[in-house]
This record gives sequence, structure tokens and C-alpha cells, in this order.
Amino acid sequence: MAAAAERTGADQKAGRGASARASARSSGHGHRRHGHGAHGHGGHGAHGHGHHGHGHGHAHAHDHDHSTTPRRALGTALAITLAFMVVEVGVGVYANSLALIADAGHMLADAGALALALVASRFAERPRTQRTTYGLRRAEVLAAFVNGMALAGVAVLIVKEAVERWLEPVVVVGTPMLLTAAAGLVVNLGVALLLLRSQKSSINVRAAFAHVLSDALGSCAAILAGLAVVFFGWYRADPVLSIAIALLVAYSGYRVLRETSGILLESAPPHLDVGAIERTILDCKGVAEVHDLHVWRISDRFDTLTAHVVLERGSHGTDVCRAVAERLERDYGLDHVTIQPEAPPPDELVRVRRSRDGAPLSRAG
Repeated sequence: MAAAAERTGADQKAGRGASARASARSSGHGHRRHGHGAHGHGGHGAHGHGHHGHGHGHAHAHDHDHSTTPRRALGTALAITLAFMVVEVGVGVYANSLALIADAGHMLADAGALALALVASRFAERPRTQRTTYGLRRAEVLAAFVNGMALAGVAVLIVKEAVERWLEPVVVVGTPMLLTAAAGLVVNLGVALLLLRSQKSSINVRAAFAHVLSDALGSCAAILAGLAVVFFGWYRADPVLSIAIALLVAYSGYRVLRETSGILLESAPPHLDVGAIERTILDCKGVAEVHDLHVWRISDRFDTLTAHVVLERGSHGTDVCRAVAERLERDYGLDHVTIQPEAPPPDELVRVRRSRDGAPLSRAG
């Protein structure tokens, strides 16, 4: 009973401290997001349930984050990309240039990424509800994942067509192909400049930006293929460079899939060292032990952490929770943190053997 009372008292103190910390920090996150750390339900703080000898805390994520996705830039880039894609397909068919058609396919994937970013950004801004307690922040992540899968499919199709062209070369009209590829390079660079400023604001914009850059390299490959046809008559330059474009597309898709799948699988953010975070928590005054440490991402640039900490004897749960949260925010930029404090174990647990009538006989070792 004494141990249970000690645990309950420590947990209630920790809950009040966590709530106080949440109130103190609720307005300190600028425009990125407003986090309230760990706090309890109905003002009771972290409370013990008696499961496995430790308490279970609860936290709310108060999301007042407004998306900074630049819709105007995305919309303009989408219109330019679609318009030039139509031109590129037409000239590619006329000139029998697989490199141009392949580059147009990549631009279609870019247009899809831009369109998904526009739609997903609107969903991501919807406020949280009782059912979607984090809102729809992962809409953009899902859109980017779909885009990465599409890029992988485009790369496979380009390689297939390139192999067929290599086995049965087709006469390519070099001059139209050269001029259109040069225009494509200008368009891609213009779209990249549109997205340059905002490419860090969302995973979709970042993916589209990377695709546009690889598309610009694809235009360079098409230019080289056109020069090879005009000056050397080497028609197989077209399928060779088409494979190079396919590799660029595949690499772009791989990067998008790697990042988005990590978020969807709730892996630790790649820029955070969980081992270092654990050592940092243990280094905080009043922390004897840390366990059940979890670090994951809700969406792009929205990292969260939960951990159970065992208090040292004489430590105050309020002070420990505040110190850990402030240290994590200062050292790692983590401002969505849930810390569950646990009372230290009793000094000594003694098993006593009793007689049949209930009288104590002796201590058991």
C-alpha cells in the first residue's frame, strides 16, 4: 500500500507538472506548429493503472499548424508542365524520338506529383476531429508515396521501350527533337525556380522539385541524343539516353518511396539519433532510468516522442518532466513530447514465510 501511495503521488505531481509545462510552452512555437507536450485528461495528469507496475500517461496533440504549401507556385508549375508535355509528345511522335516521349512521360509524372500536392495540401489543412486526432497531416505523405510508385512504373516502361528501340533502331528526325529538348530544359529550369523557395515546406513539393531537376537532366540527355543524330547519324543514341532518363526517374522514385515509407511505417526520423536522445534523457537531473522510448513522424517536419522515465528518489515529477522536455526541445527541436514519469521502486522487498495460522516464521531470502 505504501508503494502504491508513493507511485500515485508521484504520478499526480508529474501530471500537474506536465500540464504546467504545456501551458508555459503553448505559445512558443512560431508559425510552424503549437505543441502542448504531455498532459493528462481532465486535469488529473498522468495516472497509474497498475499495469506492470508503472503508470500510463495520455497526451493530446493540439495542432494549430497552418500549411505553408505554396498553392500558387504549384498551380503555375502544373499548368506550365502540362502545356509543355503536350508539345513534347506531339514533337516526339513526329520526330520518332523516344527520348522526347520518355521525357514527356517523366513530365506527366511531375504533373501528377504537382496535382497530388495541390489536392493533398488542402486535405492536410483540415482541422483535427475526434476521429482524426492529428487531422489529415499524412495526406501529403500518402500522395507522395503514390507518386513514387508511379515513377517506378514509368521507369520500367521507358526501359522496355528503349530495349525494343535498341534491337530495332528507328530513324529519328534530329533537328525537331533537338529544339524541343532545348525548350524543355528552359521550361524545367523555370518550374524548378518556381518551387525552389518552397521545396522545404512539404514532402510533395520537395518530391516535385527533385523530379523537375531530374527532368531537366532528361532534357539534357535528349539534347545530346539530338546532337548525336544531327552530326553523327547515330540513331541508337536515343534509346541509350532514354535508359539514362529511366535511371533518373527510378532514382527519384526510390528517394520518394524511402522517405514516405519511413513516415508511414513510423520509423524514427533519419536526422535523429535515438540512442543519443536516450542518453540525453538519462543525463537529465532526477532521471534514474528511461524505457519505452518511441520517436516517429506524424508527417513531414512533425516529429513526436514518448518515453517513460523512472524518477530518482527525492526527485519531483514536475521538475523532471519540465527539464526533460526543455532539453529535448533545445537539443533536438522536439516540441511534441509526452513524458510518463514513474515512481522509483521500494528500497527493499521482503518475502515472509508464514505458518498455517498466519503467524510469520522467518524471512525468505
